[in-house]
Amino acid sequence: MNTYLALFFEFFKTGLFAVGGGLAALPFLSEMAEHYTWFTKHQLADMVAVAESTPGPIGINAATYAGYNAAGVWGAVIASISTVLPAFIIILFVSKAFAKYKEQPLVQSAFSTIRPAVAGLIAAACWSMMSIAMFDLSALGHADFISPKNLILFAALMVLTNLKKLKKLHPATFIGIAAAIGIVFRF
Repeated sequence: MNTYLALFFEFFKTGLFAVGGGLAALPFLSEMAEHYTWFTKHQLADMVAVAESTPGPIGINAATYAGYNAAGVWGAVIASISTVLPAFIIILFVSKAFAKYKEQPLVQSAFSTIRPAVAGLIAAACWSMMSIAMFDLSALGHADFISPKNLILFAALMVLTNLKKLKKLHPATFIGIAAAIGIVFRF
């Protein structure tokens, strides 16, 4: 299959089914990493780290990166546009109908059902990123299965971000701290 067509199809599918934002797109991106050479799972973890610390949604940033890796500037453009195209098309139709039918029980039920599904997609994405960052699943059963440095950093930042005095700090502060620790201690 043509690379441009594959990029369009995969990122259109991601944009269509990743309801709930960029983190909900991570399972789709992880699957792409297994099937294509556009990026690896480790590069995906790096993309998420960079995308979380830069302006813009994760899905678009990841699509742009993957598209550029696969086919240069045009690949980046195609992947980025195809990621947002489903939402654009759906919103055109939904916005007209939603105003008219938003109080209907069927519509309310649909939204009540979608919320837990989105939470599940985000939980799956969280596990996917944690397994890449802190565990080497290919070494399951061996001593180097867990990355102690990454686990300690994760635990320390979880504690720090939940301390009452530090909750006022912007999340970018903690990202900067983690980046500095990674550079100094060569994570």
